Amino acid sequence: MVRTRIYLTEKQRNELIAMSRRQGRRQSELIREAVDRFIASASSRRRKDAIRSAAGIWKRRSDIPDFGAIRAEWDRG
Repeated sequence: MVRTRIYLTEKQRNELIAMSRRQGRRQSELIREAVDRFIASASSRRRKDAIRSAAGIWKRRSDIPDFGAIRAEWDRG
């Protein structure tokens, strides 16, 4: 692990102390858990944004076949 120094507001510090006591866990554990959740959330958000930005990219293309028509031919077959 790497030691990192952070600054908290007094309210954050007090809440963290209270949570630590209630849960019987070290403050550093709670902070690491919160950072892990934040990173996971950001990664998920980046993936969703990439998917959203790709949605419809083929919509206005005229150089690709009409897959609906091709599929309809298969169904008749």
